[in-house]
Amino acid sequence: MTKNPLTESELTSTAEKLQAVRAELNLVLFGQEKLIDQVVVCLLARGHLLLEGLPGLGKTELVRSLSTVLGLETKRVQFTPDLLPGDITGNPMLQDRDGERKFIFQKGPLFCQLVLADEINRASPKTQSALLEAMQEHKVTSMGERHALPEPFFVLATQNPIELEGTYPLPEAQLDRFLFKLNIQAGGPEVLQRIVENRQLGEEAKGKQILQPNELLSIMEMTRRIYLPEVVSNYIARLVHGSHKGQSEAANAIKYGASPRAAIGLAAAGRAKALMEGRENVSYEDIKAIAVPVLQHRLVLEYHAKLEGLNGATVAQALVDEIPAHADQLPPVLSEG
Repeated sequence: MTKNPLTESELTSTAEKLQAVRAELNLVLFGQEKLIDQVVVCLLARGHLLLEGLPGLGKTELVRSLSTVLGLETKRVQFTPDLLPGDITGNPMLQDRDGERKFIFQKGPLFCQLVLADEINRASPKTQSALLEAMQEHKVTSMGERHALPEPFFVLATQNPIELEGTYPLPEAQLDRFLFKLNIQAGGPEVLQRIVENRQLGEEAKGKQILQPNELLSIMEMTRRIYLPEVVSNYIARLVHGSHKGQSEAANAIKYGASPRAAIGLAAAGRAKALMEGRENVSYEDIKAIAVPVLQHRLVLEYHAKLEGLNGATVAQALVDEIPAHADQLPPVLSEG
């Protein structure tokens, strides 16, 4: 068992708070209940989030609403081809201090709790890679000096599909830093009607604050006290291992499989999902529910798989469908590996 497990009252009160957060976000982004649940899970697991979808589907609106509902300081960076690394991390500026001219570090927009990196794949790879240290270590380095970022610190990036003009694929090392990649799809006629009746051009959707930043930090700490059974951690290990060449049938479409960071992310997100639903331990179903968002952007596919119309999401789902949750259900060929 985990040390200091959560009490029944802690589980119940936390689940109620998170339900209020989800309900408020659903008032802002219509018809995206599953997406909103996944976003909340990602943040509770201390993860960064990559949202992909065509322009106008509410990606930016969701991030703005999150900052209001969770009470987080937020800044927005519009990524463009001419954006430089120092434009987001900050730069040393020559200033007069106490009669001397000194280089003083001026903080960039990364110095906030929730960074909206809008259309991240419109910037050059050099600027995209400038986010790596901040996302991994919550620090930035300037002239050999490291500067800590505030806590909690999240990067919520939006990107357009890479087929659109003026976009660059994100480096694999940077993609691996995002806990979730979520695809936003357009709603049906009923959702569109609701949007038309409740929104005006140029009007920002407004939500109300539900949590204080210290409450969010406390809930994030609670996720670490959720019990991860050994059988579930075994399933996570087999799922990630199965994404590598020769380890499963689905892996025939994969050139490079998921990293150990993906396995750690699956465990963290599984704990967050269990907490959100008021449960004291992680289940197989928790892992299955968050496996595609965790894995899809970490799989590098073979060229023939792309020609066949496969993508990270479909291959990740094939892995979930193929690899059994219970170890005693493994086929003989896999149990030998």
